[in-house]
Parts: sequence; C-alpha cells; structure tokens
Amino acid sequence: MNPTNLGVSDFSLVATTLDTNNAYKFMSGIEGDLKFGTGPVRSAYFMLSSTELQTNFDALTGSGFLSSWNYPNNTSALPSEYGSVYNIRIVTSSEAPIARQASANSQDVYYNTVLGKQALTHINQDGYSMNLIYRDPYYSGMLAQNATLAVKFAQAKHLGLYKPSLIDSEARWGDEGQAQAA
Repeated sequence: MNPTNLGVSDFSLVATTLDTNNAYKFMSGIEGDLKFGTGPVRSAYFMLSSTELQTNFDALTGSGFLSSWNYPNNTSALPSEYGSVYNIRIVTSSEAPIARQASANSQDVYYNTVLGKQALTHINQDGYSMNLIYRDPYYSGMLAQNATLAVKFAQAKHLGLYKPSLIDSEARWGDEGQAQAA
C-alpha cells in the first residue's frame, strides 16, 4: 500500500466518520472576529501529527487550513497546536510516529492519529438486569443481627480509544512535497 498526501477531503472524511460514530469534539469553536486575516474555528477533534509535516499543512492554506496564528482569539489554542482543517485541530510533535521508508516506494509514512472524546456505544448485556438482594437477619448471620440489602447489576465503562473514536490516517510525502501515485 502506498499512502498519499493528506488533502482537505481526507480531513472531512475523518471528521464525518467520527461524527457518524457519535464521538464528542474536544474543543468548542471560536467565533469569528473583525480582525484582518483571521477566521472562525469550528468545534473540533484533535490530530497528532509530525512536525515534519508542518510545511505540507501550510501548502493547504486557502484550501481549508487555518494556521493557529490566524485564529480570532488564540488563547484557547494549545502551545503545540499548528492549525486546523475543518473540524480537526492539528497538534504537532517531533515524537509523532513515523515509519521511515515504509511505503512500497521507500517513502516515509507519517501516522496521523485523530481522537474523538468519549465516543458513545451501546453495549448489549443479553437481558441481564438489575437484581435487588434482600436477606432478612435470620439468613445473614448466625446471630440474626444484620440484614443484607444489596444491588447487583452489570456495568461497563466504555473507553474512548475504540475504533470510531480513534482513527489513524497515513500520509506519505515525497521529497518534493507532492502527492505520490498510489
């Protein structure tokens, strides 16, 4: 498989997939302001990406990418936040995963992880329901001094690191910064 450059349609597809799977966004939007060169920022998921891709994100300016410097109010931007594309805010790190020369064309593969907050799901418990347990004092102990009152039920904690809320996309950037043929 040969991954290709990330385009704005890829960001839209990932956000749509997370929305369809009921993932919550991490950040609320930022309203537009009357400042030159700024634009509103949508409520968004986070994507962790390599710092090596920053110049490639800059190439998407005018096509949906908004640098964090162009947020109307950058007080809600994270220190490592590089910008946003539609409903995804990009956080860059030099420690983001990269597979060197891993593609079929021996190009680097950058793993961009997009996270949704507290994705929702339905867990079928096969008809198991709550049980109210009461034992009068005669059955609770030899001296018949204490009664037992308890509730028994199934409970499951859903972690946000399951498929709909954690999406890995692969991007491969050539030496020229242009998309390579798949």
